[in-house]
Amino acid sequence: MQDPLSFFHPIIQKWFIEKVGEPTDIQRKSWPEIAVNKHVLISAPTGSGKTLTAFLWAINQFAAKTWEEGELRVLYISPLKALNNDIRRNLLKPLFEIKEYFEKEGMAFPSIHVLTRSGDTPYDERYKMLRNPPEILITTPESLNIILTSANTRRILSKVSTVISFNVYPNFV
Repeated sequence: MQDPLSFFHPIIQKWFIEKVGEPTDIQRKSWPEIAVNKHVLISAPTGSGKTLTAFLWAINQFAAKTWEEGELRVLYISPLKALNNDIRRNLLKPLFEIKEYFEKEGMAFPSIHVLTRSGDTPYDERYKMLRNPPEILITTPESLNIILTSANTRRILSKVSTVISFNVYPNFV
């Protein structure tokens, strides 16, 4: 089996090994599929690396200049506004660290903006998002519905390459 980290930029590989360690089983199985543009459904327990699995490939695409800055490429949909803020915080740390790794090597790292949008997002922030879309948008299903039903807002979704959806299923008896 091919090393799952071999699909990534060498600096991202180095960051992962030094900051995270070994890929989880989910990452070993998913990254080879994601790397060849296959759709992947990941169902695994909390703490198994699902979120980093999806986001790290997206970060790699920006770092490798496969995706351009200034375009919304990653849409993360979660059921709870509070979870959106946690996801954003948990994403900003690896982004910052990976940027530092690139800078230590004298290489430029793209400016990857991460925004959250919910029903509480003020109008001026929503308007600013239209003029300067983030590379990664974290939103709720309700806010996504508003984006999809507005022609003016919907246009920011035209370059989305990755959709990550967090679902919580109730326990069935």
